Order: sequence, then structure tokens, then C-alpha cells
Amino acid sequence: MDQNDSCNNCTIDDFKKMAYPTIYISVFILGSFGNGLSIYVFLQPYKKKTSVNVFMLNLAISDFLFVWTLPLRATYYLMNSSWVFGDLGCRILSYALYVNMYSSIYFLTVLSIVRFVAIVHPFKHWKLTTIKYSRIICGVIWGFVMICASRLLFLKAKDINKCLDLQEGSSEKIRELNYIVLVVGFILPFCTIIVCYVLVIKALLKPRVPQAKIRAPHKKAVSTIVITLSLFLICFLPYHILRTIYLQEWRKDNTFQGCNFLLHKGAVITLCLAAMNSCLDPILYYFAGENFKERFKNVYIKCSRCRNK
Repeated sequence: MDQNDSCNNCTIDDFKKMAYPTIYISVFILGSFGNGLSIYVFLQPYKKKTSVNVFMLNLAISDFLFVWTLPLRATYYLMNSSWVFGDLGCRILSYALYVNMYSSIYFLTVLSIVRFVAIVHPFKHWKLTTIKYSRIICGVIWGFVMICASRLLFLKAKDINKCLDLQEGSSEKIRELNYIVLVVGFILPFCTIIVCYVLVIKALLKPRVPQAKIRAPHKKAVSTIVITLSLFLICFLPYHILRTIYLQEWRKDNTFQGCNFLLHKGAVITLCLAAMNSCLDPILYYFAGENFKERFKNVYIKCSRCRNK
């Protein structure tokens, strides 16, 4: 949700110029390092491969590709909201944002489902946790999100210099798309994660095997779902709420029903929070990834040996 945030004498252009570049460049630096390192760690040969790491690898790739678009976004706002990278660059930038956001949401949701299945129904749905089926699921997620978001590649802006802003005549079309995306891309995954969380907690309250045998997998299951739920609450929930309210206030004549400075400012902040998800996901890999800590230690040892030679 990128916005044109002026109405009458009320403007937050200065706030956008300060907030967006600061957050985007910070996310670019942290996200490039964190996700780049995570991808390298996941790709290291290891005797035990798991479906969880397949989903996390795809999530890291999605985040890594997205953060490399952020310098262009930062440049746009540093140049007083003037786009100089052409029509195709504009479309790709918007496309990358939504592909990353909703592929991330679906990968996080599937991770929660896999952890839930591993605890509550470890044998009933075992195919879901195999490497083969995890790769198929990842392919389906990529294909589904990329196809759904492809409409953005064919939306030509009337004023190419205002690439990342809502433009005249676009409000009704975008508002309709928002409701569809809100339900399919956020509400359903969010509700799924909440259900998984509740059922996992319920299962943990009634252990059926000795505590020593269930401690490790249960801990990772809880860590995965708690971190995922936190990411949704911090990064995605505020964004989808503010985006919906913002679009509801936007009129066909390119003005707002009211000059609400706080609404405009909140829209900027929540978009920044949504982008921050790309540099927060490595926290999930470290605390909930299968064998991630061991792989990371091996990489660190190899690097230390290389420096000592």
C-alpha cells in the first residue's frame, strides 16, 4: 500500500522522506546480511534434511530478493517522490512487494501447520513433512502468489513520476482487490495460525509420552508458532488494517473524506513494519529451524579456519 498522502494543506511528505528511506535502507542492510547468511547455512550439506528447512529456505530467498528492491524505494522518497526508473521498473517494484509479502505469509502459515501436524498427528499426515511434498508445496505457493500478483505487472500508471502513489481513478479498482487479498492473503492464514497455536497448546497440556522424549520437538513447535504469530501481529496485522481503512477513505476524485494526519502517518508506519518482516525472519530460523544452530556453528568454524590459514 503506497500512498499519496496530501489533502488540502495537510501533508506528510516530509515524514515520508524521513521514515521510508531510513527504514528501507536499514532493512536492506540487515535483510541482505541475515537472509544471505541464512540461505548459505541452509544450503550447506547436512546428513538430516527436513521439510521445515525447505520452507524456511524458500522464505529466506523471498526475503533476500525483496530487500534488494528497497534501495529503489528509498531513492524515490529521497527524490521528493519522483520516480526515475521507468514504467517497467515501477511495475516490478510493486509486484515484488506483494509477491514477497504474501509468499512470506503462506510460507509462515505452512510452517505452523507442519509443526502442528508433527505434534498432534505425527503419523496420520506424514507426507506433509517429507522433502518431496514440501518442495511441491513451495512450488504451489510461489506459482499461486506470482500468478495472483501478476495483475500488477499490467497496471500502467497515468503519471509515471508518481509510481508508488495512488493515482486518480484507481481507488475503486484497488479497493475491490484489497478486500479479496485481505481475506485470501491475510485473514485465512492468520486464522489458521491461531488455530494451530491453540491446538498445539492443547496437545502439550496432555502429553502421551515421557516428557524427555517430547521436549525438543514440542519446544520447536511452540517456538515456530509463537514467533510466526508475533510476526503477524507486528508486521502484517497493522498493515492490513490501516491499508483497508486508508483505501476506504480514498475518493474517486483523489481526495480524502477527511484530512486525517494520523491516518496518513499510520499508513506510512505500518508499511515500514510490513517491510521489516524481511529482516526479522532470520530470528525464526535461528530459534526454530531444524539443525540451524549446528549448521551455523559449522559455517562459523569453517570461516574461522579460513581466517587462520
